[in-house]
Amino acid sequence: MEWIRDAGWGRRILCPVTENTQTPSAPNSELPTQYAPAEVEGKLYERWVERGYFTADAASEKPAYTIVIPPPNVTGSLHLGHAFQHTLMDALTRRKRMQGFESLWLPGMDHAGIATQNKVEQQLAEEGKSRHDLGREEFVERVWQWKEEYGGKILGQMRRLGDGVDWSRERFTMDEGLSKAVQTIFKKLYDDELIYRAERIINWCPRCLTAISDIEVEYQEDAGELVSIKYGEGEDTLVVATTRAETMLGDTAIAVHPDDERYQHLIGKLIKLPLTDRSIPVVADAHVDPEFGTGCVKVTPAHDPNDFAIGQRHNLPNMTIMDEHGVITVHGPFLGLDRFEARSAVVGALREQGRIVAEKRPYLHSVGHCSRCSTTIEPRLSLQWWVKVETLAKNAGDAVRDGRVKIHPQEMERRYFDWVDNLNDWCISRQLWWGHRIPVWYGPDGEVVCVGPDEQPPAGEGWTQDTDVLDTWFSSGLWPFSTLGWPEKTPDLAKFYSTDVLLTGHDIIFFWVARMMMFGLYAMDGEVPFKTIALTGLVRDERGKKMSKSFGNVVDPLDWMDKYGSDAVRFTLAKGANPGTDVPIGEDWVQASRNFANKIWNATRFALMNGATIEGELPPVEKMSATDRWILSRLNKTVAQVDAYYEDFQFSKLSEALYHFAWDEVFDWYVELSKTTFFAGGEGAQVSGRVLGEVLDTMLRLLHPVVPFVTETLWTTLTGGESLVVADWPKDSGFRDEAAEKEIENLQAVVTEVRRFRADQGLQPGQKVPARLDLAGTALAAHEGAIRQLLRLQPEGEGFSATATLPVAGATVALDLSGTIDVAAERARLSKDLGAAEKEKQQAEAKLGNEAFLAKAPDHVVDKIKGRLAKAEADIARIQSQLDALPAA
Repeated sequence: MEWIRDAGWGRRILCPVTENTQTPSAPNSELPTQYAPAEVEGKLYERWVERGYFTADAASEKPAYTIVIPPPNVTGSLHLGHAFQHTLMDALTRRKRMQGFESLWLPGMDHAGIATQNKVEQQLAEEGKSRHDLGREEFVERVWQWKEEYGGKILGQMRRLGDGVDWSRERFTMDEGLSKAVQTIFKKLYDDELIYRAERIINWCPRCLTAISDIEVEYQEDAGELVSIKYGEGEDTLVVATTRAETMLGDTAIAVHPDDERYQHLIGKLIKLPLTDRSIPVVADAHVDPEFGTGCVKVTPAHDPNDFAIGQRHNLPNMTIMDEHGVITVHGPFLGLDRFEARSAVVGALREQGRIVAEKRPYLHSVGHCSRCSTTIEPRLSLQWWVKVETLAKNAGDAVRDGRVKIHPQEMERRYFDWVDNLNDWCISRQLWWGHRIPVWYGPDGEVVCVGPDEQPPAGEGWTQDTDVLDTWFSSGLWPFSTLGWPEKTPDLAKFYSTDVLLTGHDIIFFWVARMMMFGLYAMDGEVPFKTIALTGLVRDERGKKMSKSFGNVVDPLDWMDKYGSDAVRFTLAKGANPGTDVPIGEDWVQASRNFANKIWNATRFALMNGATIEGELPPVEKMSATDRWILSRLNKTVAQVDAYYEDFQFSKLSEALYHFAWDEVFDWYVELSKTTFFAGGEGAQVSGRVLGEVLDTMLRLLHPVVPFVTETLWTTLTGGESLVVADWPKDSGFRDEAAEKEIENLQAVVTEVRRFRADQGLQPGQKVPARLDLAGTALAAHEGAIRQLLRLQPEGEGFSATATLPVAGATVALDLSGTIDVAAERARLSKDLGAAEKEKQQAEAKLGNEAFLAKAPDHVVDKIKGRLAKAEADIARIQSQLDALPAA
């Protein structure tokens, strides 16, 4: 293939030439010969932002489409999980913008109470200081300074990824507007008696010195010890097992099941508590499982949530035995010991008294750890602020049950209902300094006053504000409406609430999603915060393993962007995004996506240099070739298919559909088949050039939401248009031509079969072979030139001998392989392969015919042998076909 000029058309085209043809140099192109993402992406993104393409207009008459970003922590940086979800959200909003919606993708960050406070405390520790050296006000000011200097790193990285967010509306969970929203809803909940203060069991971190939410607890298998302890004496003896022996110092009862006959005589009696001078009662409680262990449970209400519930039912005292640092505060011999030191000391003392009746060490069991510092969590009775969730959670469940909110994929609904239908009251107070301080003041005579945002706190001697701050999830639970200006009735709130889609990981459905549902319905008078919850899986490595620093498989997406471009990373992530399921990703896949971007670039560049154009109307159908009509029919089917996948959040399927349409159908088939048309020139070339332009225009629009950078560059060059960001989304014109599709399908079958045969015979791809094509009576007759070009088939010459004949799709292709292969050697090689395949078949059949083997073999072993048999049979058929096609020896 070389360059010549068609004088009649006036354009240079790529086409086959004879050896005597003089070949001029390749023409200049508006596009560089190679795509260099680093030279394109940053400049393009800044241009989009400067032109305001991502800025939504609340006064617009266009229908609104809103997504609020799950706010990343101010301490965070872009990881693959962010890149994954952001790619999908960006694709959704870019498409809707192209469809004529006023699209708002609202960005922002979460103040991340514990994580951010820990960052600054680490800085202070390097200076030899603690936050207490600074005091509360100075420490908080230091955190704000840290936030300005180091926080928000991820925002710049989002630009790198191509996030089409409205930067003019960027929010922070502790900015002035959101702080007002937090204070407003706290006051409203308090006045409605949905917020209260009480002593309950919470997750306590002895290092961070705060209560933490369930989502901030990470469970792992720890090697501890399980000891069985004898309580009481003689007939009044009970044995309990525990992994936390030190907590026995706070026992206030022993519980048994009320129907357990073994212990009926003890219910209501007092039992001596070992190592102490106290006696505790035996109580009957249905919570106890009589089949588990001895059927006896020690009850420590101040240090276990289940024990606390038993204590509430039986009016047991709550005895706290350790302070906020996890240090024992009771009973002389153990006073001042750390909880783990006390554990060993208590077991040792019990052993000396002969009260340890069994020990199991090591004993693997699930233990909660603080996700911020890895310290073992201590369940602890503490005076905290709580949200009463019963009504709020019911409303959140009803909104999904009655269809106002859709969960996608639908099978995730069960997990959502399991959570909201069994939700316990929510502990919202944290013993931190960084965060929204609880707006409650205490007076000198026990007064309690909750202050709203427009109210003055009580003044005078003895009045103090609560020292706790609110759980980070409290403010982020307001995110869909607080970011739009609530509690004020802003134009943004009127235009863009409810939001359309919440796209987030299934791992936080219980925490953030449920909080937003409860608060949104409560604050917005029953109006849902989002119409659809689209749940994604988690990103894993190429082997499906969770990414973890300890595994050494964590990937910085910025490294891949540097190496392969942002489009390649985005396309790889979208291509793996099946709803609700985890996404494996490896560098090889990103490299393949980079190759796809390069393919789009090179093929479009070729098309532009060969007359692809969008000028004028599409030619009449009667002037189009079957190839032209085929690709337009396939194009419209692809538009319809991609639209359907978008509406169903099937990002993997829409990416696959676009990949195969672009690479397989447009580039590998239509462009190749059109080369002979371009070579011929004249009206046919002009028609195909316009069709090719139409196909590229539409294809680039379809691809743009997922791979925005390369498509923008190519499309503006092809069309001269302003930007794909604000271009129209393609519509299915309804054009279909099943006859043309069948015709090209037959052509593809011929080419594919002959190519396979050539490969099987060991012919090089460029090796020319004489051939006779019998296409009479088929629509393929019009494509003989293209078929010969694609298959490197020369016309039959003098002395032609049909040594191999391939019937396919109603046509016959006769090949003269004499002189191109060593027939005897090839026949010997194939015969050897055939013998091996037949032996494999016999062995598999023998095993599957052995009843004794089938009776004992596991199902997976039998299935494996069946697979071997099927493969052997397929190999035999293939090899025999190759032998039959060989010329006689």
